[in-house]
Amino acid sequence: MPGVRGRRRPRVSLATRGVAGPIEAGGRWSTTIPRPTAVGPDGLSGALQPTAGGEATFTSEVTFTGETAFQETGTITFGDGHRLHFETVGGGFLGASPDPALKHGTVMWRVAGGEGPFAGASGLITSNFFVGPNLEITDHHFGVLFLP
Repeated sequence: MPGVRGRRRPRVSLATRGVAGPIEAGGRWSTTIPRPTAVGPDGLSGALQPTAGGEATFTSEVTFTGETAFQETGTITFGDGHRLHFETVGGGFLGASPDPALKHGTVMWRVAGGEGPFAGASGLITSNFFVGPNLEITDHHFGVLFLP
C-alpha cells in the first residue's frame, strides 16, 4: 500500500464494562473502563485477556441525529498521557435488541490523532455495545492503528 510502508500497525482490542451517565447537558456521556484487555505489537492471539496496569477511561459526546442514529466524538485515555481521539465515520446506530431490557448499538470511529505513544496515530476502531436500563454499558472495541 503506498504511503504506509514502514509504519507499525498494532491491533487494538478492548472489552469494556462501565456505566454511562450525563456529564452535563447536551448529550455528553462518560464511561469508566476498569482495565484494558491484552494488546501487543503483533495483535491478539486467541481470547481477550485482561492485563495488569492502570485504568483506562472513555469519554465521548453523543449527538442523536434521529431515532436510532447518532454522531460521536471522544477520547480513550490509557493511564497518564496516552490518549486516542476519535470521531464517527458515517453514523452510529442504537436500537432495540432481542432482550427488551437492552438497547444494542454499533459505530465506527476514525482515529483523529493521539497523545503520548499515540501521537500521530491514525486508523479505524469499531464499537459494538449494549446499553442497559440504568445506562450501564458493555462495549467491545476492535481496531487497527497506524503509528509513526
